[in-house]
Amino acid sequence: MSQAGVRGRERRLFLTGLVALLISTGVAIVAGSYLSSISDLLTLIPGLMVLVPPTINMRGSISGVLASRLSSSMHLGEFSGTFEQGGVLAGNLHASLLLTIATAAALGVIAPLLSAATGLPVIGAGDLVLISLVAGILSGLILMGFTVLISVLSYRRGVDLDMIAAPAVTTLGDLVTIPVLAMTAVAVLALPPSVRVGLFGIAIVLAGAMSIYAWVAGGRGRGIVQEVLPLLIPLCVLGAFAGIAYSTSLDRLVSLGALLILIPPFAGICGSIGGILCSRLGTGMHLGIITPAIAPQGSVTVHFAQAYLFTLLLMPLMAALAHLAALVLDVSSPGLLAMVTIATAAGLGVITMVNGIAYLTATLSFRYGFDPDNFGIPVITSAIDLLGAVALITVIEIVL
Repeated sequence: MSQAGVRGRERRLFLTGLVALLISTGVAIVAGSYLSSISDLLTLIPGLMVLVPPTINMRGSISGVLASRLSSSMHLGEFSGTFEQGGVLAGNLHASLLLTIATAAALGVIAPLLSAATGLPVIGAGDLVLISLVAGILSGLILMGFTVLISVLSYRRGVDLDMIAAPAVTTLGDLVTIPVLAMTAVAVLALPPSVRVGLFGIAIVLAGAMSIYAWVAGGRGRGIVQEVLPLLIPLCVLGAFAGIAYSTSLDRLVSLGALLILIPPFAGICGSIGGILCSRLGTGMHLGIITPAIAPQGSVTVHFAQAYLFTLLLMPLMAALAHLAALVLDVSSPGLLAMVTIATAAGLGVITMVNGIAYLTATLSFRYGFDPDNFGIPVITSAIDLLGAVALITVIEIVL
């Protein structure tokens, strides 16, 4: 392809990604507004806020890995868009189901342990496991169905899934996971203790049966689980630390509701930008276009520049929308200029680290014989959870 053709293709891909990210920004503000509206619930149920970032992250990570692997299979000519046993789509779906159940259960254990270790108040461990398991599986099933839908539509219409999957999946993850988690928590804690114990047992049995089915029927999906699960469990810990970081500043976030509105879209858009970068790096390495060298070469710098440009275009818009939503909801805001400054400064800091982490993760996984599609998005989204929480809180402290 000529130089002009390459530039034209990059422009089209950039605009495709920008449109997807713009839509995601608007939808993510709705998720942030919902989070702000349940601020009393976050205060009344100790430990729930610790679950919010890692639950969103794991749902987005698992569906992001699913979309990234399906995208690579399209580029390699392996994707058929059908559900035949042993096929690409079926195997990846079975793997995603297993990963969803395992991470939901792990988060239910990790969240109360870390909360207790850091001195934060928390509800009973059994209740938190039940909430995490039920909410994680329900939201995970919705996200998996959506991911398959956009994958098949992209395949049939010739759209590059790398540019739209991460924004779409991350945004729906925000929009679905927070309400499902909140409603599950309210429903579970409204039950008598004896009923909760019985429900806990039923949930464990059903989760176990679903896991056995997915493992037996998974075929190629078993290899994905064996490769990805040892990575996701430690990343659950990182996500829970992000929840703890927000929980320690919860009083301030609640008093300035606009900042609470900012959390889901900020993490979501940074994650989407990182997800686009990871997907493109993974696809480029599979196709031999990108050499997994220690120092980034050639087209990789173009991907980095696009990530920065996405950030500079979207962060001020996201902050302005969060400020407007705060005015509509009649909650406090530090002001438009402060919101834009906080979001843009924190976003640029996070994306700088994301560029390095994404490239290093893709390069090392590829060089050591692993699939970068399995590692890039989970590592990036989990890192963004923690880095984003620290960056936001630090910039808030500096600006305000």
